Amino acid sequence: MVRSAAVAVTAFYADHRRRFKLWTLLLMLSLLILLLRDATPLAGLLPSPAALPASSVLVAVFLAALACEYMDSALGMGYGTTLTPLLLIAGFHPLAIVPAVLFSELLTGLAAGALHQRDGNLDLLHDRQARQTLALLAALSGVGAIAAVLVAVRIPTWWFSLAIVAIVLTMGGLTLATARRRMRYRASGVLAVGLVAAFNKGLSGGGYGPLVTAGQVVSGVPARHAVGITSLAEAVTCFVGLAAYLTLGKPIDWGLALPLASGALLSVPLATATVRRLPERAIRSAVGLLTLLLGLISLAKLLS
Repeated sequence: MVRSAAVAVTAFYADHRRRFKLWTLLLMLSLLILLLRDATPLAGLLPSPAALPASSVLVAVFLAALACEYMDSALGMGYGTTLTPLLLIAGFHPLAIVPAVLFSELLTGLAAGALHQRDGNLDLLHDRQARQTLALLAALSGVGAIAAVLVAVRIPTWWFSLAIVAIVLTMGGLTLATARRRMRYRASGVLAVGLVAAFNKGLSGGGYGPLVTAGQVVSGVPARHAVGITSLAEAVTCFVGLAAYLTLGKPIDWGLALPLASGALLSVPLATATVRRLPERAIRSAVGLLTLLLGLISLAKLLS
């Protein structure tokens, strides 16, 4: 098993040698900038050192965003759902976290969608079903995100969160149960999960990917396509949600948003290349397992 994994990694590197070299260079440069920011505030490109957390905190945020976004761009879920609780544990304020996460996912969603198209995981130019699915999700994303921001302080969030967890667990179970079956495309399924997921995204900053990616697979969208479509649809949701927060006077905390966006963007080229090499059945099984895992973690957190 170890030998086959080593062979796979070697082959992956050989196929993407230039991408790996550029990625390594950018990673080292980004870490250097974060570590040296106390001495050099980058000629005004970043907030002054006094306005930012400690360098060690910035590096931790950067690396956490990189890891979470790799998972998100490769499997269509996990960035906001995983990163938001980590940032809360680290002591960041919720009203600073959600706009910062939305901003970083707006950038990474667009970047991931473009690279999924370039790497052949998605073909929006010639695949009518993919275009239709993206259009449905994008339209619903705007409605759901605006509704979430407007009612965020007016609903019993515990019960809503419990309903979301139940839907996520159901989608994960259905995805695993149908991993070996060819599903018929159903636009109604895409509509239902898209609206609920967008509302949850605008409310909490997370939870979009598990619902939308698994919901697309259950509705008959090929798993590789679903991952790419989710990235682009999530970017629309993030744009609308972020615009609503800014309109309501909730500013972006750049001290948090910039390391988040930098780390997340850096993971995208490797993630889309990973999806290209994975077989359809493996992606569907991974989507189902990760959806169930995130659902169980969310349930445990909700009941604790």
